[in-house]
Amino acid sequence: MTTTAQDSTVQREKGEHGGRYVIRLESDDEAVMTYKDMPGDTIAIDHTFVPPRYRGQGHAELLVQAAIDDARTENLRIIPVCSYVAAQFRRHPEWRDLLAP
Repeated sequence: MTTTAQDSTVQREKGEHGGRYVIRLESDDEAVMTYKDMPGDTIAIDHTFVPPRYRGQGHAELLVQAAIDDARTENLRIIPVCSYVAAQFRRHPEWRDLLAP
């Protein structure tokens, strides 16, 4: 059985200076997106990774959407350092208000 994004749950794990969003997949695989806390209620999303056999199923998009939802709830701004996240911001102009200046 292959886990699809629609079957997945994103968990947020916070650390002292940042954290990660993670989807636990089969065989101890994880789809993960990491971020660092920055000054001024800002996070810098710096890395997104989905194991090759799970790519193209929407997992990375689900990770980004979880960060967007949290940013809206917590009044955070985002610096999209990761190229995937930057591309998602270009595809979603409705997120423009969340970009850090």
